[in-house]
Amino acid sequence: MTDQALMPPPLRPGDKIRFVSPASPPDRDRVLRHAEILRGWGLRVDFGEHAFCKHHYLAGTDEERLADLDAALRDPEVRAIFTTRGGKGSYRIADRMDFAAARRDPKFLIGFSDITALHLSLLKHGRLIGIHGAFFVGPGEEDISAETISALHRALMTAEDIVIQSRPQEPTSALTTSGTATGRLIGGNLDMVATAAGWALPDLHGAILLLEAISLYRGQVDRLITMLRKAGHLDGLAGVAVGQFTDFEFDLRFSVIDILREHLDVLGVPVLGGLPLGHGRSPVSALIGAVAELDAETGTLMIGRGSI
Repeated sequence: MTDQALMPPPLRPGDKIRFVSPASPPDRDRVLRHAEILRGWGLRVDFGEHAFCKHHYLAGTDEERLADLDAALRDPEVRAIFTTRGGKGSYRIADRMDFAAARRDPKFLIGFSDITALHLSLLKHGRLIGIHGAFFVGPGEEDISAETISALHRALMTAEDIVIQSRPQEPTSALTTSGTATGRLIGGNLDMVATAAGWALPDLHGAILLLEAISLYRGQVDRLITMLRKAGHLDGLAGVAVGQFTDFEFDLRFSVIDILREHLDVLGVPVLGGLPLGHGRSPVSALIGAVAELDAETGTLMIGRGSI
């Protein structure tokens, strides 16, 4: 992706945000607790018309979910759009969003997991940078960690660059190689990156690919990355940033780490693993579409807000 990307401005106290549900039905009480955190930041909160609807495993029909998303993109009072959750279904509407509205009035879309499909499509068709993050309670945690809350606040309400440090305790830290890379940070959930290939996935030439995953079989991970590689989508990468791979067995003779290493080694680019991005403990936030500097030597991913 060579066109200049659009960095939405930071939020200020008094700005309005809106919750929408482009994927699966959310837990109302949980969403309302998240809304109180945002009010504590001085933000005004409202909700899409269908934010709490349920249509089988989806939060309303495709038309209802898309209508809420487009209404938020078009409303000049709404300065950021929070997705209530991931799950399933955002990929069904990711090609139909009002991309002209997204370009005309850039605002952050916040979410991760299934929401990766929306981030990728908005970047490809609307040149819009989004926030890979959420008010997420990691495994073994009773509530949202202070680190997760602070990282989301920094991404949403400051103009600071974002520095993410690899965590040695994350199993994917074993994938870290050496070297440095600079490129646009593109990706997110592995399942959604592969789902978006060919229609919503931006060109990855010169990019740093971000990957995280949850609850996939080893063979599924193998198939997804094999497809991306053999279809040429990973050609020309500058580097790979690997986040949290959650709900995997890492003590197997041939674990998901071995599978990832096989695929990533042949790319011949710097790899930084162990990043706290995804469905693991105390995940932080990243700017999808912004230019990042990956340093495998220091274990840092620095995401800039300057020239993009």
